[in-house]
Order: sequence, then structure tokens, then C-alpha cells
Amino acid sequence: MDALPTNETDAKAELARLAEEIAYHNARYHTDDAPEITDADYDALVRRNSAIEAAFPGLIRADSPNRQIGAAPAGHLSKVAHAQPMMSLDNAFSDEDVAEFVARVRRYLKLPEGEPVALTAEPKIDGLSCSLRYENGRLVQALTRGDGRVGEDVTANVRTIRDIPDTLPADAPDLFEIRGEIYMAKADFAALNQRLLDEAEDPDKARQFANPRNAAAGSLRQKDASVTASRPLGFLMHGWGEASALPGETQAAVVAAVRAWGLPVADAFARVDTVANALDIFRTIEAARAELPFDIDGVVYKVDRLDWQARLGSVGKAPRWAIAHKFPAERAQTTLREIDIQVGRTGKLTPVARLEPVTVGGVVVTNATLHNADEIARLGVRPGDRVVIQRAGDVIPQIVENLTRDLARAPWAFPDRCPVCASEAVAEEGEVDIRCTGGLICPAQRLERLKHLVSRGALDIDGLGEKTLVELIELGWLHEPADIFRLGAHRDELIAREGWQAKSVDALLAAIKAKREPDAARLLFGLGIRHVGAITARDLMKMFVTLPDLRAAAEAAAAGDEAAVERFGLIGGVGPAVIAALQAFFHEDHNKTVWDDLLDVVSPPDFVVETRESPVTGKTIVFTGSLETLSRDEAKAQAETLGAHVAGSVSKKTDLVVAGPGAGSKLKKAAELGIATMTEAEWVALVAGETATEAEAGAGSAETAD
Repeated sequence: MDALPTNETDAKAELARLAEEIAYHNARYHTDDAPEITDADYDALVRRNSAIEAAFPGLIRADSPNRQIGAAPAGHLSKVAHAQPMMSLDNAFSDEDVAEFVARVRRYLKLPEGEPVALTAEPKIDGLSCSLRYENGRLVQALTRGDGRVGEDVTANVRTIRDIPDTLPADAPDLFEIRGEIYMAKADFAALNQRLLDEAEDPDKARQFANPRNAAAGSLRQKDASVTASRPLGFLMHGWGEASALPGETQAAVVAAVRAWGLPVADAFARVDTVANALDIFRTIEAARAELPFDIDGVVYKVDRLDWQARLGSVGKAPRWAIAHKFPAERAQTTLREIDIQVGRTGKLTPVARLEPVTVGGVVVTNATLHNADEIARLGVRPGDRVVIQRAGDVIPQIVENLTRDLARAPWAFPDRCPVCASEAVAEEGEVDIRCTGGLICPAQRLERLKHLVSRGALDIDGLGEKTLVELIELGWLHEPADIFRLGAHRDELIAREGWQAKSVDALLAAIKAKREPDAARLLFGLGIRHVGAITARDLMKMFVTLPDLRAAAEAAAAGDEAAVERFGLIGGVGPAVIAALQAFFHEDHNKTVWDDLLDVVSPPDFVVETRESPVTGKTIVFTGSLETLSRDEAKAQAETLGAHVAGSVSKKTDLVVAGPGAGSKLKKAAELGIATMTEAEWVALVAGETATEAEAGAGSAETAD
């Protein structure tokens, strides 16, 4: 692990970065079923976050990864709250970690010396967590884990899985939630990918799942349950949630009862009395890993006695009575043939190693991620090198060692141009990732950029979903934002296409026409300029009022105009990164062409923030802690409407601090400086009172007018 920050400023900045990065990877794994990093890399991020929080407990964030489970459910499936949260597990990576886990249990329970701590041990299935709710012996509901509090309702789909019975025996409790993993066997995964390839009209465009977990998740979360029924899914029980009664007083006894009810349990499930026996089970399962029909990434240990589990409880997102002992990564040697560059939706250039095929953990590997230019330099890899490959967590293979780096060979040069659109590729100051500056003109980024432009937070154009955008791009009608407003020229051609009718085409064109005078801030946000989010776009437009004036100021600042730089400096929340991003955007001729072309077809009015007099007019407000009824964006918008300025930090210039649960250093500093504070509820009441006053004033005016 790299050295930890040594001061609060650096620690705060890194905790913010880690919270954002871990949340992103949680969503990719749990919501999108498309992880971008290995389990080992993810675990390293979480461990670093925990270490910094331990060193700086006063800086623990409300959105700390240690308080989060999974990721929010998304998509077409209905959302349902779990009766009891589906928690995550802390990890152990060594024998010593397991011994320390048992020692913590002993200390917490104050057990006498020599009293054994019995554990259960079972394989940690790499599948999709699911909770099965049985009432009066009948399956009534099945939910995915989601974010641990709210999951997706997959009841109809789960009923098609052969391992899951519709009913339980008469001796089962009236209410019992069985929890486990839905998985796809490795052989079935290979067969499914082959079938999808065989059925595809164009083999080059055939959908292929990356691994069995993705296949299981994609198969379960279908709109049409018949699709799930056609996929070979299995289920293994490992725990339970809400229950009206328990058929035993230990973990092992309850698991045995559930097995007797007809639910499958891992064959390797065992009860052990010592740490040494638990580690023996771990090594036995690890040795048999390749022969198991399903993917696993470790062994889970749980305290066997349920009364002890109840006393131990949980901390953060994980129970104190369970831990996952993760397997070390599997490795193999092969030859690096080529290094290719892939361009992601945000323009990030990711180097990918093309390898001589090699089997790692029973899977043939031909590609591996190289992450970024710094990683290539660290490894010193070049085409022709002999390298060591690792499949940490069985997700994305990576190169961990270069066995021939000392051979005389020229270093591989990272490109300074996008391989797709030839735009400049640069890294912002303080960042390691190199990104294409092509934006909307880069085909690799075009779809995602256009999706963002028409999304609800930006132009909000009904009818321009991803499927439609893909169709219009493939037809060659959409290249850049302005083309959206020229689609009327293709009306007759679109009506003639399958799936379109005059009514739907005219509705789409009407929705587009309605956005020809868009809000300037929403349009700016929709362009996807790096670091210019919805709030920053509003802050910029409050200062510059029109988009041409914003561009002129950005170009003047880039040319060294001190007055222009000073204007940007007056905007709260707009720092050097935003200014640099705007300068980089307008540095590219093609971006200026896209900008000019768009402003030829739309006419955003001058940006005006309507405010009204209130007790906080002209005051500077800081929001801190976890707001429970408002988002930060909504709270900031309310303050601005009341004529207040919102700042990100507390200083002598701050007039009011609004504090939600978990408020820490900002609230403490406000007290030290004697700054007024109020709760979120008091803020909501203030806003409601001002709204009511305005409404009453309006009503009185109406009566007078009559």
C-alpha cells in the first residue's frame, strides 16, 4: 500500500476521491454487472479507505464506502425494501487475518480462555445474491440484494430456476427468508456463449458474457421470465433473513434444516472447532477450486452459535460474526504480442495487452488490462516481453510482472493522439489517466455523449433513448449535437423504417423542437465538458449569463487575460480544474466547430436566477452532514432562490451552517467561530415559510386586482 496522507487536507481529498471511485466500481459490479477492475484492486481501494479513516476518524464521510452495501438497483425491475438488510462481508487475506477475526470475537464476547469458538465454513460463490421469502410454506417474493436495503423484484424469474422450490414442507416456519447465491455453472456458461454465437446473424456482433457471474446476473434480471427459464441457473443457500422461528440454535443446525427442506447447500459446507481446522477447510476447497462446477473466490467463516451472532451484531455494512477469506490470485506466464489502445465513453485511453493464449485458473486468457501509461512505465512492458498474468478475483486479467524487462528493447510510447479520432490525448494536471479531447466528434464517445446531452438533467428530450440514438447514428444522421435539431429533414425516411409511424416520428420531432430555446446551464452541462456538472454549469452561467460570453472568458483566460481569470475566481465552487477543462475544450478546433454549429440551431435565452428577499438573502450558507430529505443540489437551489450564496467550506465569511446527521469538522469549526447553525428540519421549515409568504402575497395581489 502506498504511504497514507499525513495531514487532514490530503486525507480529506483522498477520502473524497476514494468514495467516488469505489461508488463507481460498486455500480459497475452490482448494477451494471460489468466490473472494470479486479476484486483484488477493489479490495485494495477499500483497505486504503479504511486505513485513512482509522488515521483520521474525524474525516469519515457520510458516503463512506464502509457504510455502503452493493449499489442502488436500477433498470426495469420494481424496487422493494428488504425486511432485514442484506449485508456485505469484511475480508481476510491471510491466515493471520482469520486468527485475528476469531480473536476479535473472543474479545468482544469476553470469552474465558480455552472456550472454543466453533465456526462454519463454506465456499464463497461468485454469483448474484438473492433473498427468497416464503410465507405459509409458499414462495411469495424473490429480491436481489441491490444496495442492501432495497432490491429488485425477480420473483417471476426465480420461479423458473429448478433448484428453488415453490413450497416448503409443513414443518417449515410460517415466515422464512432463505438467502443465497444464484449462479451459472462454468460448463453451462461456455455452452450459453456458444449458443448465443451460433444464433447471431452477425457473429461479430454476437452478445458474449464476460464470465459466469455476469451471465447469471444478466439471465436473472430479464423483463421476460421465459428468457430466464431458457438459461441454466442454479442456487446455493448460505443464510437467512426475516424468520418467524428458527429450526435450530446454531448456523449449522439451521443450514441442515434448510437442506432437508429441499434447498441446495454447498457440499463443502462444514463445521469446525478451531482456526487450524478452518484453515484446513480453506486449503481443501482452494485445491479443489478448478474442479468445482461453479466459480468461487474464497471461503466464508461464520460463528456457529446464533446467540453469539446476536450479541456480536454488526458494524457499518458487515456483521461482526462472519468474514470472507479470499483466495490469492491465480497466475501464469505468457508472451505479450501487442499493446492496443481502447477509448472509453469518457475519452479515457486504456492500454490493453494482447497475449499469447494461456490458461489461468481453467480459463483461456488472451487479453489483460494495463490500466494507464504509468502502469506501462512501472512494468516496463513492450511487445515481445515474457510476462506473468494474474486473474485476481477472476474478473479482468492483469500483468503483474515483466520477466524480460532487462532485455535491450526500445520502450513502448503511449500515443499523444486518440487512435479513433486523432484528437489530442492529454492528462490533466495531477491525473494519471490520458483522455481524448475529441468529445462529441470521437466515435468512441459519441453515443454516451449524446445520451448525456438528451438526458433528463440536460436537454431532457423525450423519445431519444439509447436504442433510438444508436439507430440514428448507424443511419449516419447523428454525428454531433446540432444534428439532433436537423432530424426533421429525415421525417419521411424515418416513418418508412420498421418500428416507426407518423405519430411517433412527429412526437419525437415536436419534443426536439420544444428544446430549441434550452436553458443555457442545462445545455452547457449536456455538452459533457469534464468537471462541468449541473451545479457548476449553473454557477458559470450566473457569472457569464450567455454561452458566447462564457466562451470568450475561457479563451481570454487561456491567453493570460488577468481580468478573465479573476472573474472565474469569483465563482464559488469553480476551481483550477474547471477552468483548465474549459480552456482545453475551446483549445480544440473541432470542439469550437461543434459549439458554433449547435448555437446556430438553438437559441438559449440569457441565464437568469430568480431570487426573492428572505432572511438569508445576501448571506453565505454551508450545508454539511447527510441531508435526509433533500439532495445537496436541491438544498443549494433553494438557497440560491432565497438570494443566498452557498459555499463549500466554513470560514469567517460564513453566515449560517445547515447541519444534517454525521456533520463533523465543519460543524465544529462553526461553533469555534460563533457561526449560527440550524438543522435540516429548521432549514426546510424556513424555506416552506418563505414559499408560503410568497404565495400569500400573490393571493393578496390577485384580490386587489379584482
